[in-house]
Amino acid sequence: MPAFQVTRDGPVAHLRFTRPEASNAMDMDFWRRFGPTLRELDASGEVHALIISGEGRNFCAGMDISIFSDGAILNADKASDRQAFHQTARELQDTLTTLEKVRFPVIAAIQGACVGGGLDLTAACDIRLASADAYFRIEEINIGMMADIGSLQRLPKLMPPGVVRELAFTGATLTAERAERLGVVNAIHSDAEAVLAAAFDMARRIASKAPLAVSGSKAALNHARDHTVAEGLEWIAVMQGSLWSPADVMAAIQARMARAEGQFAPLAPLRPFDPAV
Repeated sequence: MPAFQVTRDGPVAHLRFTRPEASNAMDMDFWRRFGPTLRELDASGEVHALIISGEGRNFCAGMDISIFSDGAILNADKASDRQAFHQTARELQDTLTTLEKVRFPVIAAIQGACVGGGLDLTAACDIRLASADAYFRIEEINIGMMADIGSLQRLPKLMPPGVVRELAFTGATLTAERAERLGVVNAIHSDAEAVLAAAFDMARRIASKAPLAVSGSKAALNHARDHTVAEGLEWIAVMQGSLWSPADVMAAIQARMARAEGQFAPLAPLRPFDPAV
């Protein structure tokens, strides 16, 4: 069974985890395909919003135990083993960071468990919607290790640092209700079906805007998160000058006056650098 499947509805893509019997835990198929799949969607220039959801009761239970079955990750007897461990951790981190690097916004539609690696993943998404039964947990501390692929770095940007420390030190469960109060979750919906419907509604609204402006806004917000206000203002002034599109502005104004959706050019396709092509 593949870890996930991708479908398209015009400019809205949907990546759905398809291992409900394993609570959509992240197996090797996930780690091999997730990053390349995101980059492929981005390269087309035709995807303007992505929804990530999971089949079954749970969104994602984190790292699949099969990842540890050959003992390679757990083996750290020699310095060279520890160096290899470090490189593996960096590769896993880079896979989830792809969520931030793609040009389109990513919406996580979460139900049930979102723990461990699942929480790392959703922390890298742009928007999180949850069902009433959703819950979040830094599971790694409960199995004797630190979270190391994003939660401890991104969650303090999303909620009060003291709460993150509580979760990181105790392995406590964060309910959907508390997550919404803290601003980690944008909205709570009754069940998984309602969450997915809300995610599609939001994705379609995003996709109706000028793709270049949406992409630039995502890049600006990510830059602002990691820089001072002054640095962010200078960065966006330069970026606005480079992305300014009179055609998109006029299309948006005309659409607003006509009470219709604007017609915008898609993002330019991305092509891998290859001098032979």
